[in-house]
Amino acid sequence: MIPLPTGLRARLVITFTLVAVTASVLVATIGFELAKAALVKRAEDTALDVVARELNRITFPVGRLRQGEAPPTSQNLADLAQALDGPGRSVTVEYRNLAYADGPLTMADVPNELYGRAKQNMVSQRKVIHGELWLIVGSEVYRQSGPTAEPTGLRAFVFFPLRDEESQLSTLRSTLAQGGAVIVLIALVVAWLSARQVLLPVRRLSAAAQALGEGRLDTRLPVHGQDELAELTARFNDAAAALELSVAELRSLEAMSRRFVADVSHELRTPLTAMTAVADVLYDEADRLPEESAEAVRLVLGEIERLRELIEHLIEISRFDAGTATLNLEPVNVADAIQDCLEVRGWSDQVRVNAPRNLTVNLDPRRFDVVVANLVGNALKHGQPPVLVNARGTENGLEVKVRDHGKGIPAEALAHVFDRFYKAGAGRARSQGSGLGLSIARANVHLHGGTISVRAQDPGTLFTVWLPRP
Repeated sequence: MIPLPTGLRARLVITFTLVAVTASVLVATIGFELAKAALVKRAEDTALDVVARELNRITFPVGRLRQGEAPPTSQNLADLAQALDGPGRSVTVEYRNLAYADGPLTMADVPNELYGRAKQNMVSQRKVIHGELWLIVGSEVYRQSGPTAEPTGLRAFVFFPLRDEESQLSTLRSTLAQGGAVIVLIALVVAWLSARQVLLPVRRLSAAAQALGEGRLDTRLPVHGQDELAELTARFNDAAAALELSVAELRSLEAMSRRFVADVSHELRTPLTAMTAVADVLYDEADRLPEESAEAVRLVLGEIERLRELIEHLIEISRFDAGTATLNLEPVNVADAIQDCLEVRGWSDQVRVNAPRNLTVNLDPRRFDVVVANLVGNALKHGQPPVLVNARGTENGLEVKVRDHGKGIPAEALAHVFDRFYKAGAGRARSQGSGLGLSIARANVHLHGGTISVRAQDPGTLFTVWLPRP
């Protein structure tokens, strides 16, 4: 099945061409029918005139014979037939039981309807005989008797061939067909050019809209004329200008927000360092303090650690937002990098690692460490053992999978786990962590040009990281 064109230009061209074809066929048909009617009318008038003129010249006695007149003979009928004869014609004359045929056609070829109507006046009829079209003119011969004309019983039928008329109609039909084809071709070309001209502003609008989508917000179009397309172009320019202004304002606000977060994060590092130093002293003294005071010290130490983690994450996020995060690639043994990450954080006994010892990939070791630490830390905090880390090399990169065997993440939360400050479930609103770990992991993976995804398991949750080979 041939698919129908869906483009606006194609539909315009097809519609225009169909209208032109319909108009051409209608005009050609009307013209042909008018020409055909005129030719047939001329042939009939000529034939009737010839027959009437020849019949008026009859000199031999016919019909009601008067005293001293002999009835017409076969020779008289033959003379009348020869008088009515002409190039290509065939004549048949009948008088009572006498008949004469001059030509290949006889009385048997005369239609019964025409034969009956010929008793009253001169009539004509077209008929195809032996595969050829003829015009048959039949007439009763009348004899003038004073003021009235008397029927004589003599009838003449003249067969006029319509070969010339058919040839002319065939030529006309061929000419009309050729002219129609030329008109359709011209209409097709005109339709294509017209559609192209009409759709030129639409194509410009499409290109301008694409440019806006690509971030070129200063895109504008010239306005020509005062029609609907010109009005649409003007509206587009107004919308583009408003969009450019809004985006500029949003970018300014976003830049201010980024600077604010970065500045606040950096400013907090100094008091945080002092607080951490004091906390270390308090930690050493906690065992010698009363139980309530020791519990308060441990609570403060935990919150200081959360604050330190949050500030570090905010600083890291601000680097990504500012576009200053860079990659420092070097050959990294994946198994060793994962083991080092776990040992530094004291997780080696809680996590099972399955990675080839000889798997080496060009990575940024610091950022790879952040990715693994955030995924494993998330599994340890919110999942249940065993926590598994599997790494393997693929044809075009590195695949790392981290799975826990806990309750898993709710289905409605899977689409949001990488969002900033998102925590699955109301019960986790005050849980440990900043809510930025998975977002930072995703940013580091994307910086490598890779992908990260999450999928529910039975039981637990599976995170999959893919990093391409540089």
